Amino acid sequence: MTTGKLSLGTFASLGIRDFRLLWMGQVSTSLGQWMDQVTRGYLVYTMTGSALDTGAVTALRGLPLLLFGVVAGALADRSGRKAQLIIAQVTNAILNVALAVLVVTGHVQVWHVYLSAFLAGTVQAFQQPARQTLISDIVGNDKLLNALALNSAALNGSRALGPAFAGLFIAAVSVSGSYFVQAFMYAFATIWTIQMHVPEVHTGGRSGRRREPFFTSIVEGLKYVSTQPSTRTQLLLALGPLTFAMSYTAMMPVIALELLHGNSETQGWLLGSIGIGALAGALVVASMRRSHAYGLPVVLGALAFSGSVFVFASSHWLWLSLLLGLVVGAFSVTYTTQDQTLIQVSTPAYIRGRVMSIYLLNRGTVPLGALLAGILADRFGVVAALHITSGIAMAIVGIVVLNFPQILKLAVPLRSDAEWEAEEAARSDGVAVRAGRA
Repeated sequence: MTTGKLSLGTFASLGIRDFRLLWMGQVSTSLGQWMDQVTRGYLVYTMTGSALDTGAVTALRGLPLLLFGVVAGALADRSGRKAQLIIAQVTNAILNVALAVLVVTGHVQVWHVYLSAFLAGTVQAFQQPARQTLISDIVGNDKLLNALALNSAALNGSRALGPAFAGLFIAAVSVSGSYFVQAFMYAFATIWTIQMHVPEVHTGGRSGRRREPFFTSIVEGLKYVSTQPSTRTQLLLALGPLTFAMSYTAMMPVIALELLHGNSETQGWLLGSIGIGALAGALVVASMRRSHAYGLPVVLGALAFSGSVFVFASSHWLWLSLLLGLVVGAFSVTYTTQDQTLIQVSTPAYIRGRVMSIYLLNRGTVPLGALLAGILADRFGVVAALHITSGIAMAIVGIVVLNFPQILKLAVPLRSDAEWEAEEAARSDGVAVRAGRA
């Protein structure tokens, strides 16, 4: 782990050279992903004119994260996370070039967009757990909250710029121009990832873990989550509200073109405002000192995010939608970053990839929420659809708290990876070790 001169306050984790490289790769890949979010939805909607098809292509992109997410997490715990990330990024670049060529030559068909969406989602399923667990491998627990917040800042700064870039490229060049740029983004990310020096993954004192049967490794991850009530609750708070409330992103073409009577640039500005709010929220979290208590802020943040989406869907004026977009973005990041920190710091390093792969299933469940929103929008209109889905999200938070009220007082166990390793080694020898010491 090589450090540089930057080590103060909000940007402390960027003082670590390898995290800087990983962070720049996050910026680049996130730009590509958010450009794809806008471009793919716009392409399908202009080809079909159907809100259902727009939601369906988003759902298809997310399906592989449900099918392969846990497998990808187990792979990240057993093998080279850096190599896994490089392969995923190169494959993404190839897919984007292929789709761009189909568009520019006039041979693109709807099934091409659907198939490439599924393949892109498959690649993302293997990329995400590798990237997220590399963060804790590189920075350690002490700077994890700061690093995750800066990672969210990269993702959400890209959310602010990516949609705007996509809208401009679509308007000035074409859909194909947007996809060629996305390919370059993944190429740059690959160059930076290759330069990283990644430390050995802690295995909890049991070196044989990496050589256990692959299926056993997957089952072990699921068993760990099933026996940890607090971890299950944190994962439900990550999956539930995002699955339903986040469906607004897939409905952006419908909101921009029909509700606000705009165009592709309107869609870009809407997603851009949400991205700016998210970036501001991420920087606020990055500036926070590491704390014991995260449970109550996570719950309140999940409620605020879901509620702000409900209000956002009620706006018929662009200026108001842009302001509300800032609020939606800010709450989405503050709650998810703290929830993710709580999960990662309270999970032993040897199994963190598998637990995070379950956390990252929200990347697959969100498109399912988008599909539901598309069905509802076709039947009742986009406003009613988003009111229903965000209302479900708020109800899920309430149910989670009623079933596990301890979440409101849940705190981070401030243990280092070395302490986790000692505890797991003792457990493997049959020694009862008390957990949760501050």
